[in-house]
Order: sequence, then structure tokens, then C-alpha cells
Amino acid sequence: MLPQPRPAVRRSAAAAALLALAVPLTACGSPGGGASDARAAISADRSPAAPAAPASSSPPPKPSRVLMPTGPAARFSTARDTEAGPILMTTLTGAKSGVSGKVWVWLPPQYDDPEYARTGFPVLTLYAGGQSAGYNTWTDDQLPIQEIDQQLVAEGRAHPFIMIMPVQNLESSESRALECADIPGQPKIGTWMAEDLPDFVRANFRTVRGRDGWAVMGASTGAFCSAKLALQHPDVFRAAVPIDGYWNPDSPLWKGHEQERLANSPDELVAAGTADVRMLATAGGANAYETRLVKKWVARAKAPTTVEYYEQPGGKHLTSDFKRMIPTTLEWLTANTAGPEAD
Repeated sequence: MLPQPRPAVRRSAAAAALLALAVPLTACGSPGGGASDARAAISADRSPAAPAAPASSSPPPKPSRVLMPTGPAARFSTARDTEAGPILMTTLTGAKSGVSGKVWVWLPPQYDDPEYARTGFPVLTLYAGGQSAGYNTWTDDQLPIQEIDQQLVAEGRAHPFIMIMPVQNLESSESRALECADIPGQPKIGTWMAEDLPDFVRANFRTVRGRDGWAVMGASTGAFCSAKLALQHPDVFRAAVPIDGYWNPDSPLWKGHEQERLANSPDELVAAGTADVRMLATAGGANAYETRLVKKWVARAKAPTTVEYYEQPGGKHLTSDFKRMIPTTLEWLTANTAGPEAD
């Protein structure tokens, strides 16, 4: 809504105030004195009043909720066309981490609509299962989150999210798993994810200012990453959805660095009570081990962290079941993050 102007000070009100002042001054004059004596006394005792400053016609403007691209612009190629628009790809070399990795990007069709030219969009970063070195399964038709998002947008059930889909490892071997963290002596992929990626997004796209429009989601190994990143960086992310995740870092690369390993453990972080973030943790109902693991983790959450639990009926730890979870997770994210903003 446009700011409404404040009512201007009425000249008649000012005149009435001066008249009221003049009446008691006249009454206090010497016998036989009149209005002319009172005016003379005022003139003798006071210098002429300065003109009143004009009242402001409107309140100060609200701070902008839209952050326009800051640059420099990255170069993108088209990785794949979908019914909801192309998925783009670039390589990001992080200024803060020094890590170089592939990043895929999907912009909702609304982004290029002239009606949204001054609109900032919420950002959802997606992490895949497995090693995700050189690929991200959220970019292919196994997990068609882009098409589902647009269907839900048309139904008024979801935000049109900018979707960012990075790699999460630099080598395919599980013995070299970086677990979305800055493991001592290894590439600083935790910094790449938590700092370089948001900087890259703000440099290239119109976003919602502040953290309220930023979320992260992942399945399996990606669930571990999404939970860890949100808990470690509540200044960056407002919400997270770990789908069928685990919570204890177990990469061989942590050997000899137990203190750092615990500092990057979602199991420890969720119980610390230091992160004001909202999370939805899911488990497949057909997997008893997984449901126990996730429920136990949810129970450890300490305020201001809030974690809701969703159990997928008959769900297994399969990509096909992760696909069935997409509408539920997008609706939850929409309810817990800021939508598109326009100044």
C-alpha cells in the first residue's frame, strides 16, 4: 500500500491559538487597557515569531524489501529445458572459500514477466542425495520440483521460488565426502555453500532482502546438509526441510578433528538452542529405523529452534518417494518463508 499523507496543520487552528493567548493578556492589563496595550506588551517582550515549519506531507519511505542484483553477472548455459522453463548452469569459484563447483539455477516464469520487474523473489537451495559431485538430482526429471512449483503457484499454494541447485562434493568417492563443512585441511565447501552461494545469488538475481525469503532443502545426504547449514547460519536461512536425513557426521576426513566434527553435527546443533530457524523433518513410514532416528532428532530440538515432524505414509528411502513429498514440502516452505516482495 502506498504511504498515506499526514493531514497538514490548519492555519485556522494556529489563528485560534493566538487569539486564545491574546484574551488572557488583555485581561491582565492595567485598568482601562485594551487589546492595543496587550499587543504592545507582546511586542516589547518578544521578538517576532519565526514562521512555523511546514508539516511533512507523508511519512518517511519504508525500507526497501527488494534487493536488486549487485553484480558482477555470471555466465550461464542452458542445462535442460523443462515445461516450467530452462534450468541454467554455471561454475562458481567462491571468493571467500576458493572452491570451484557447478551450480544449476531455475528461475520461475514470473521472474521475467514485466509486471514483476521490480519484485524480489524467495530463494530455495536444494541439495541431493549421495555424493552429488558433478550432478544434482533436483535438476532432472526424477524430482520435477520446478513443474510442481508452478502448478502450486497457479493454485495459490506455493511461492514462485528461485531454485539454486549446487554440487555438494568435489569427488565421487564417499571416502572424500566433505559433508557440507569446512573440514580442516580440505576444500572449504561449507563456506562456499553458506557464504559464496548467497553472494552469487544476490549478485545475479532480484531477491527478498534479509533472511526471511531464504530456505534450504535436501534429501538423504542433502537432508544432513540442509539441517546443518540452517542451524549454523540462521542469519542466512529462515527455514529448512531435511527429507529422510541422518544427523551424525561420519566422513573419514574428520579423523583427528573430533572437536570440529561435533561443531558440524546436526545432532549437536539442534540441541544447542542457538538458532532461530524453522524446520520440517520428514521420515518414510515404511522404514522403522529411519522414523526412530528422525523422531529422536526432532525431540532434541531446543528453542528458539522449532522442528516439525512429518511421516510419509508407506514412504521408503527412495527417489520416487522423495518426489511424492514435493508438494507437501513446498507448501510448508511457503507457509514459513516470505513470498515475492515489491516496493
